[in-house]
Amino acid sequence: MRTALDLAQAAAEAGEVPVGAIVVDETTGKVLGTGANRPVALHDPTAHAEVRAIREAAESLQNYRLTDLTLYVTLEPCAMCAGAISHARIGRVVWAADDPKGGAVIHGPKFFDQPTCHSRPAIEGGLLADEASALLKGFFAPRRKTRRKGEQASFEPR
Repeated sequence: MRTALDLAQAAAEAGEVPVGAIVVDETTGKVLGTGANRPVALHDPTAHAEVRAIREAAESLQNYRLTDLTLYVTLEPCAMCAGAISHARIGRVVWAADDPKGGAVIHGPKFFDQPTCHSRPAIEGGLLADEASALLKGFFAPRRKTRRKGEQASFEPR
């Protein structure tokens, strides 16, 4: 999770929402894929940290099925990312901070609890949650303050 937090910090420094993710083979300890949020810079609404880490891991393995691997991510995955996790058949998902507004694992649609879900990973939340939450709050606080003054918040990449 520390590596994912470093990726989240890099995303924040680039002007992106600070979310980082890694895909790990727990049997070897090898990191197969990494991702930091980049939707703004890449002009791609699907460029979430989880999706980018999944894509890199699939490329690394030359296989779209990531069975028995673990995804570590700094924020509870959204519905889109939960769908990608399910389709990739990732075995375990561990996230840091809960996301009551946009999360889709234990909040909102509870994606993995749906009868139409293809594959249900083991899930665990709260690992280094305080650090991930502090990073998110530090990123959004000045933007919220700007909006309260009537100005447009900026999400331009740096």
